[in-house]
Amino acid sequence: MKKILALVLAVLFVCGALAACSGSTTNEATADQATTNSDFKIGVILVGDENEGYTYAHIQGIRSAVDALGVSDDQIIWKYSIPEDETCYDTAVDLADQGCSVIFSNSYGHQSYTQQAATDYPDIQFVAMTGDTAKASGLENFSNAFTKVYESRYVSGVVAGMKVAELVKDNKLSDKNFDDDGNVKIGYVGAYPYAEVVSGYTAFFLGIKSVYADVAMEVQYTNSWFDITAEAEAANALMADGCAIIGQHADSTGAPSAVQAALEEGKVAYSVGYNVDMLSVAPTAALTSASNNWYVYYTYAIGAALNGEKIDTNWAEGYETDAVAITDLGESVAEGTAEKVEEVIAAIKAGELQVFDTATFTVDGKEVTSAFATDTDGDFAPDADEAIFDGYYHESYFQSAPSFQLRIDGITELN
Repeated sequence: MKKILALVLAVLFVCGALAACSGSTTNEATADQATTNSDFKIGVILVGDENEGYTYAHIQGIRSAVDALGVSDDQIIWKYSIPEDETCYDTAVDLADQGCSVIFSNSYGHQSYTQQAATDYPDIQFVAMTGDTAKASGLENFSNAFTKVYESRYVSGVVAGMKVAELVKDNKLSDKNFDDDGNVKIGYVGAYPYAEVVSGYTAFFLGIKSVYADVAMEVQYTNSWFDITAEAEAANALMADGCAIIGQHADSTGAPSAVQAALEEGKVAYSVGYNVDMLSVAPTAALTSASNNWYVYYTYAIGAALNGEKIDTNWAEGYETDAVAITDLGESVAEGTAEKVEEVIAAIKAGELQVFDTATFTVDGKEVTSAFATDTDGDFAPDADEAIFDGYYHESYFQSAPSFQLRIDGITELN
């Protein structure tokens, strides 16, 4: 199964990687730089391998970036399937001792160990992806980075909202697909109740509501970033409860595959995935996937390291530099979806649409006027940096990692 999935992902990402190379970037490094940096080495600490969508996206982003920068493959030292424990620190030390100039880790659970290594090796630059402690650490050689993926999640929600509106218009939904208040039921398979997931599912939900207001969403957690069986089971449970659309913040094809099977059995069920195009496993059920274009960040960061420049302490970019996207629209999307998507992306790029506009959601029936973004004491509850001003929550503004943790009305966490 893993080999088959790897082949599928490889095919999916070849086109994506090639397309990424034509995207905008914040770094102008060229191949000439690499010819004078033959001793330059890149260390990469990955929580998974090519069989796991999130990690595979990082792998492809790095490979596309080094190709554009003229860095050879043998200048990269890959460390796959590194657990989020002391092993990460030992791995970082090994990479440092092998002469890496810059070391990346790609999972939040790696952060504390990566930071520890940065303290011990002040002459090497370290980056902890999806992290949130770089600013407070005071270390000049330690950085955080993430994309504004909440933007592409919102757009993927618009795709889902268009489908919901079509299903209602065409009378394709049964009574089971509605709650007692007449809202269409939406399901979401989440990994953990972390800010990254909460921010993502909220953006997805708000994207749906921007098209079709009468929806309610249920979130089922798997307590794992990658578990094909658990993700499929969560999707099946949500569909059994009447959810017509299943979104996800989990890294396997488990949920889309389950939705495809349900659709083939005659249920009304459609999928919105994450990281990769899911059409290979859900050809008629998959509508699209929210995704990251990691080429943009890695071209910037590796180019900065090649130039001997400090990597930004907190980096977060979205549609403004094509650092996020949605994958190809599936055949089952509603008529007019492509045009609507173009309209929404243009509004985001122009700053005319803010994903977390406080006029579009409530908490306990009230509009939210204050919420913090930064956790200063390590208890996972933001307690500093007022994030709501100018009428919206400023996600990824004070730190690169998502910080939005408000539980808004209309969304229910089931576990």
